[in-house]
Amino acid sequence: MSRGEERGEERGDEREARSPLQPSDRVTSVPPSGIRRFFELAEEMDDVISLGVGEPDFSAPWAAREAAIASLEQGRTSYTANRGTRELREEIAAHVTKYGQEYDPDEEILVTAGASEAIDAAFRALVNPGDTVAIAEPAYVSYEPGVRFAGGDPLSVPTRAEDEFVLTPEVLYEHGADEADLLVYCYPNNPTGATMDREEITAVAEFCIENDVGVLADEIYAALTYSGDHASIATVDGMRERTVVFNGFSKAYAMTGLRLGYAMAPAEVIKAMNRVHQYTMLSAPTTAQYAAVEALRSCDDEVAEMRRQYDRRRNFVLSRFEEMGIDCFEATGAFYVFPESPWPDAGEFAEALLQEEGVAVVPGDAFGAGGAGHLRASYATGLGELREAMARIERFVD
Repeated sequence: MSRGEERGEERGDEREARSPLQPSDRVTSVPPSGIRRFFELAEEMDDVISLGVGEPDFSAPWAAREAAIASLEQGRTSYTANRGTRELREEIAAHVTKYGQEYDPDEEILVTAGASEAIDAAFRALVNPGDTVAIAEPAYVSYEPGVRFAGGDPLSVPTRAEDEFVLTPEVLYEHGADEADLLVYCYPNNPTGATMDREEITAVAEFCIENDVGVLADEIYAALTYSGDHASIATVDGMRERTVVFNGFSKAYAMTGLRLGYAMAPAEVIKAMNRVHQYTMLSAPTTAQYAAVEALRSCDDEVAEMRRQYDRRRNFVLSRFEEMGIDCFEATGAFYVFPESPWPDAGEFAEALLQEEGVAVVPGDAFGAGGAGHLRASYATGLGELREAMARIERFVD
């Protein structure tokens, strides 16, 4: 064999040893979702009651479904404008005035494939490599990976049970968020069910203005507020120009599978987010957009009824944990409760509860710092199943 042939063979061996399709360091640095592990365990078992899923057990309102069906029957299966149909953006602009928000449907609203896509587009549009993004935790599991995928550095800002999981300027300063470029949070909160009132939101707004921090406000659960009115930071003086608001149709309208959300922000921000969106998604699902228009126009009563049902379930679950002697923060929004774990290790408790009683809950540390020692239980399931699940939990902890 000639020397040239030997070199060629060596190069061939190297190519065989290392595939060119190597996951990037940015992706491999992000661990798998702590929620997903429990879903996979539950899927392998029979007779499991899942309190782990953040998905309504209701179907989308019938009028919205009819609008979706009609759009298909009429052959409306093409792309829409990147930003979403103007009809839907106008409906969204009219709808959010109930929260005191005013946005131009032409320049300041972007319709996306779920609120998750909107959040990802915001990270990629606003975060430069090395930028710091403070995350109020416990938090929705996608924030930190989203920051990392965008090249930013996430900064954990744990909220505390003694503060009712409310974000405060003191906690923000304590964890160095005054040096952050952006702050992302979710209220009403997933996973704690905490909400923030106008006074508390205003205190955070003053912190952000004083320290020149932008805000990404996830308000996907705004319609599921059980005590008082939803308070949006974008409506505090001086905050509209430094805030991106996310919302959508998955939670309040039980339209998770239709994948439709939206972002609202100043025109230049939406323009940048749309640049990401148009190269990755082109446009949100067309059928879902027609359903959403009808949902906003005629489904307030269905949303109100779902909220009443969630509130009834919330009160039931809270009372049952109290009867068991398990401390549980009194959630005032979303559809989660966040009790303290009866065992020191919440992960061990959740796994044992699943294996022995067939009830799936999620350890709080799956949602970041501040969640340790807690469990997330969703009450977006029927009252009959909730009664059985709570009976099993009571039997397990006795």
